[in-house]
Amino acid sequence: TEAYDHVEENRFVATVNAPLSTFSVDVDTASYSNVRRFLTSESKPPRGAVRIEELVNYFDYDYPSPEGNAPFSVNTEVGPAPWAPEHQLLHVGLQGRRIANDALPPRNLVFLIDVSGSMQDENKLPLLKRSFAALLTTLRESDSVSMVVYAGASGMVLPPTSAARRAEILAAFDRLEAGGSTNGGEGIELAYKAAEQSFKKGGVNRVILATDGDFNIGTTSQSDLVQLIEKKRETGIFLTVLGFGMGNYKDSTLEKLADHGNGNYAYIDSFDEARTVLVEEGGANLVTIAKDVKIQIEMNPAVVGAYRLVGYENRMLATEDFANDKKDAGDIGAGHSVTALYELLTPEQAKAIPGAALRYQTRTTTQKKEELATIQLRFKQPDAKTSELVSFPVQTRQVQIDQTSTNFRFSAAVASFGLLLRESEFAGRSSYGLVTELARNSLGADTGGYRHEFLGLVARAESLSRTGSQTVAR
Repeated sequence: TEAYDHVEENRFVATVNAPLSTFSVDVDTASYSNVRRFLTSESKPPRGAVRIEELVNYFDYDYPSPEGNAPFSVNTEVGPAPWAPEHQLLHVGLQGRRIANDALPPRNLVFLIDVSGSMQDENKLPLLKRSFAALLTTLRESDSVSMVVYAGASGMVLPPTSAARRAEILAAFDRLEAGGSTNGGEGIELAYKAAEQSFKKGGVNRVILATDGDFNIGTTSQSDLVQLIEKKRETGIFLTVLGFGMGNYKDSTLEKLADHGNGNYAYIDSFDEARTVLVEEGGANLVTIAKDVKIQIEMNPAVVGAYRLVGYENRMLATEDFANDKKDAGDIGAGHSVTALYELLTPEQAKAIPGAALRYQTRTTTQKKEELATIQLRFKQPDAKTSELVSFPVQTRQVQIDQTSTNFRFSAAVASFGLLLRESEFAGRSSYGLVTELARNSLGADTGGYRHEFLGLVARAESLSRTGSQTVAR
């Protein structure tokens, strides 16, 4: 009974008809760890579980830190698309400003914990308890912790408490037991109320929702839950969604809650992943440095005949949304990196795209051919309502794949892997052998061993593709 949304892949768009591509950033990583869960259990992940941008953004890239007071740096690179070497690949990378733990603002964290009957499995509530205990080791005396639980009814089980009182907080966690139905909407209302009551001005105010997403009483529809979360984001309180478990996991619901609640979304498939999300990347996942971050790229029709954004299907925005400060978009946390890839066709290659040579749309242009595109970004400071704008050109560059950076090659390897798992019509010459070769030659320093782990997942997926496997969820 696991639930995933259908993903309609982005198609090639003729530049003469639509020169602007606009989307919201995405720092979620849930898809990668969920795909890992399927593959390590010798099962093929359902196509809807594979969000390529989340696979790519699971990994750190050694982008330079931003200069001055800028919240992030912007980095671009152009090279051949490995799955279609005759096409170009535009790599765009954002790196958020890193903040040392002792320099983080005080945190007001409200844990909203699902203790319904579906959470009793070992990889749900018991794993959740261990995960939050690890997070507590990183908190300081100036940080406060509250705990709200929900099942058939909701309640405050720990009022705002200084993180210095660790034994008291851990005792409250230890008393949690799973049982009953799931009234998520009531729990969300109470958690945000608690966060408002202990609001830290100039600090980090965040609700951390931990659940399998199986809301079955009270407010249960996705649209109603999304509307509830949208109202709550106006309070200045951010949201982290942590998904747990399998069998009845509701990925589609949890992704929407995070997307619409000024939040991020991770799937916890192991205690190691919990440490990664809550301890090693605690700053990135809990401290927002820029919100409503939007990217708009204008392609130069003299150089780019057509383009396709790889992934980000549920993050696409209308052109007019870019300058609309009321339109919600993704957030970037301290130290977060965001990577996006565009597959590009030349004007000659694009002639096969329907509508690319319409009589009255064809441009006679004198644009500089040394410019491939212009990138614009809009973002708001965490407590601001008005966005800021930055813009810069991307230069045309022709290089061989072995002349590209390790960042370029590894991100392309992960994207190619996602195309294979999705059985994408745009996979081109992708193969598990190609993915392995690309990744193996772009491991870099690999602090934490995540890129090496990726090679193991590729081997598992290749083995499953040879032996055949049942997809165990819809």
